[in-house]
Amino acid sequence: MEIIFKIYRQQQNSTPVFQTFLLQVEPGNTILDCLNQIKWEQDGTLAFRKNCRNTICGSCGMRINGRSALACKENVGSELARLAKISSSKAETNPLPEMTIAPLGNMPVIKDLVVDMSSFWNNLEAVAPYVSTAARQIPEREFLQTPQERSLLDQTGNCIMCGACYSECNAREINSDFVGPHALAKAYRMVADSRDTNTENRLENYNEGTKGVWGCTRCFYCDSVCPMEVAPLEQITKIKQEILDRKQAQDSRSIRHRKVLVDLVKAGGWIDERQFGLNVVGNYFRDLRGLLSLAPLGLRMLIRGKFPLSFEPSEGTEQVRSLIESVQEKEV
Repeated sequence: MEIIFKIYRQQQNSTPVFQTFLLQVEPGNTILDCLNQIKWEQDGTLAFRKNCRNTICGSCGMRINGRSALACKENVGSELARLAKISSSKAETNPLPEMTIAPLGNMPVIKDLVVDMSSFWNNLEAVAPYVSTAARQIPEREFLQTPQERSLLDQTGNCIMCGACYSECNAREINSDFVGPHALAKAYRMVADSRDTNTENRLENYNEGTKGVWGCTRCFYCDSVCPMEVAPLEQITKIKQEILDRKQAQDSRSIRHRKVLVDLVKAGGWIDERQFGLNVVGNYFRDLRGLLSLAPLGLRMLIRGKFPLSFEPSEGTEQVRSLIESVQEKEV
């Protein structure tokens, strides 16, 4: 079958352009096979990373038709099927199917599909991604773990550092301080590791401002593109819960946001917005500056009739409360 490949071409600090290549391929050919064909037969200057070709090394991460993925894992047939589900009209207007290949996001381009991953690796290093045993006496052999303790590390241990989650991270795009989902997934591996003796300091570090877990916008993109099912958002949520178990609502606005939300839903089935702003931003009337910051918004809402003067609990509040309490008891 014939297919058009539109490849993002760019030299460092130059304007990007898309170059078109016409290929004869089979549905089972991987995207990496196709890129190799272009490089070997049509344009030897095309730059991209590759290595194992077996979804192990993570080298060939790139954006394939708008989403970050591994070129060695995705094939022509599956991609065309995915595109057909997204938009059937595109296949009707274009006689030949198209593949659009671009570099990973949130990182500067070096050349074509090769990006500078310095920020990716620097942010990983920022979470201290190695087991700390400084507080323990060094044993004669090794630190032993039970199968149950080791099983807690299996999911995060599957990360191959391909950069797909980092590429799609909305929080990273707007907040350069946020370390990224890859780093926080690795961070949870350290928190869950029974051999580590630095858990409390780690959680303080991951709790700091929007650099750590509170910078996550919970958009789920990292989970949706991860080729190894590491589920970075799930790991970030686990770290948040570890922090919440150790903190009081007065400790920070981020902590209050989570705790107040749960408490209000337990109380009324949904969020009483009048209390939510006062308790989170105003810290239960303790933060005068926070309360004053709410005044202009509250006044505008009153003028436009948007401020709820009363609160009516939702139907089934008792059931909602029971579900939340059951989950909390299970966590304990």
